[in-house]
Amino acid sequence: MTLPMSDPTAWATAMNNLGMAPLGIAGQPILPDFDPALGMMTGIPPITPMMPGLGIVPPPIPPDMPVVKEIIHCKSCTLFPPNPNLPPPATRERPPGCKTVFVGGLPENGTEQIIVEVFEQCGEIIAIRKSKKNFCHIRFAEEYMVDKALYLSGYRIRLGSSTDKKDTGRLHVDFAQARDDLYEWECKQRMLAREERHRRRMEEERLRPPSPPPVVHYSDHECSVVAEKLKDDSKFSEAVQTLLTWIERGEVNRRSANNFYSMIQSANSHVRRLVNEKATHEKDMEEAKEKFKQALSGILIQFEQIVAVYHSASKQKAWDHFTKAQRKNISVWCKQAEEIRNIHNDELMGIRREEEMEMSDDEIEETTETKETEESALVSQAEALKEENDSLRWQLDAYRNEVELLKQEQGKALREDDPNKEQQLKLLQQALQGMQQHLLKVQEEYKRKEAELEKIKDDKLQVEKMLENLKEKIYREMTAKEDRKRELTDYQKNENCASRMCASSQDSDYPLEKTLNSSPIKSEREALLVGIISTFLHVHPFGASIEYICSYLHRLDNKICTSDVECLMSRLQHTFKQEMTGVGASLEKRWKFCGFEGLKLT
Repeated sequence: MTLPMSDPTAWATAMNNLGMAPLGIAGQPILPDFDPALGMMTGIPPITPMMPGLGIVPPPIPPDMPVVKEIIHCKSCTLFPPNPNLPPPATRERPPGCKTVFVGGLPENGTEQIIVEVFEQCGEIIAIRKSKKNFCHIRFAEEYMVDKALYLSGYRIRLGSSTDKKDTGRLHVDFAQARDDLYEWECKQRMLAREERHRRRMEEERLRPPSPPPVVHYSDHECSVVAEKLKDDSKFSEAVQTLLTWIERGEVNRRSANNFYSMIQSANSHVRRLVNEKATHEKDMEEAKEKFKQALSGILIQFEQIVAVYHSASKQKAWDHFTKAQRKNISVWCKQAEEIRNIHNDELMGIRREEEMEMSDDEIEETTETKETEESALVSQAEALKEENDSLRWQLDAYRNEVELLKQEQGKALREDDPNKEQQLKLLQQALQGMQQHLLKVQEEYKRKEAELEKIKDDKLQVEKMLENLKEKIYREMTAKEDRKRELTDYQKNENCASRMCASSQDSDYPLEKTLNSSPIKSEREALLVGIISTFLHVHPFGASIEYICSYLHRLDNKICTSDVECLMSRLQHTFKQEMTGVGASLEKRWKFCGFEGLKLT
């Protein structure tokens, strides 16, 4: 880089601040011991002359870094730096893709040659548009050259050594908005977008799964190949897909119908194999379940033995000989073993419950399967009748069209004076009579089919009602079984309570005759009622109303009266007591069992 310099010392200082080795006019270094890795300005990296686009102006410097600008000497002018204490010159917002700068404050006597001399060191200049009002627009080849040109903003320019006002000025460099820059930037963005779309498309094509192989066209040879594949279990799925595609394409015709029927028959024979496979898998599953259940029961037996060992070790005969730490470990191990045993026991009970539920479901399904088969038969008959009605309706429409055509031909024949008019009229009348008779038959058959359809619908409704009644009956039987179990448990509790009461009466000091004479229970029936009511109220600790108690007793005997029951309970004040529960409109009288407290009082 050889530039004319009037003041070599100032030029060397400026180049040293930029981190470059200063060069003379002939290209010799001015400072022979210059180290390019060192510079007077801290924070600026060393710059080499081999960097692309390098001129006398460095790249943009961060705003928080102090910048020392030096005097720049050119061939026809001199640039003086601005006051470093002044704020940096203001600039507008940078347009996208900006390569053009606005330069204001030029000297009145400044020429385009002087402008090129000053700004060509920032980079290659494409165009200069100079105005008569001391400003111009400069367009560079690259965007980074604009940043170098902005570095000269604020410099005072002087042409030669003249002090005339027309030969001086203050440069103001700012971004400029140009249509060419925006167009080039938009073209570049569109190119990048195309490249991105192309990249995404290539990525999608790479990640897209391969398309399935095409299905071959139908021919006799391919038909025989597919028929052989249908008989092979390993190639059955591929052959079925080919057969399905051929049928959907419409390859079935009168010539190939037999071949397609044989292939469909082969596919149907495959159903038996699938059913056998399912049966074998179910059998394997049942065997695996049985093995699992046996293994689980063996594990439970071993757990029981281990727990028994822990319990025997916890007895005082052996417990006293263990240390405190050993006792603690034994108790912890015992708890852990019991917890694991209970978990496995619950799992085994759950498996047994599931088996019982499956057996009960099978019983219900056996009763409903017959109904479902009858219902499916009725539905199939109804669908067949609908299809027949539709076909008859279509035939009726076709006959009506034929009659209209015959009428039109008859009208044409009347308009034409043919010699055979009478014969044609007779033939037409006979044809019309035959059509009318056939129409009447079709209408009668249509009505008959509709009546049959209505009958089938009624049968279907009756079958549904019977099915609902059967379900209700099954539900009632199950609830009755549960009620019987509950009554049996209540009766057992009642017998236990009665036995306790008899034992306490025998141990008392009072004679039996006196207690019988003073007892409020007058008969054995009332004693049974007292026992049943006591058991019922013991199950209901929060009490029950007299209606609820009598509804329970009516299941055992319909002749029981509500007033008799209430009178009996009111006589036994130490056995039953009446309380008011609820607030306001929900106030209700409830009877409670207090026999245990009354026994202590009596």
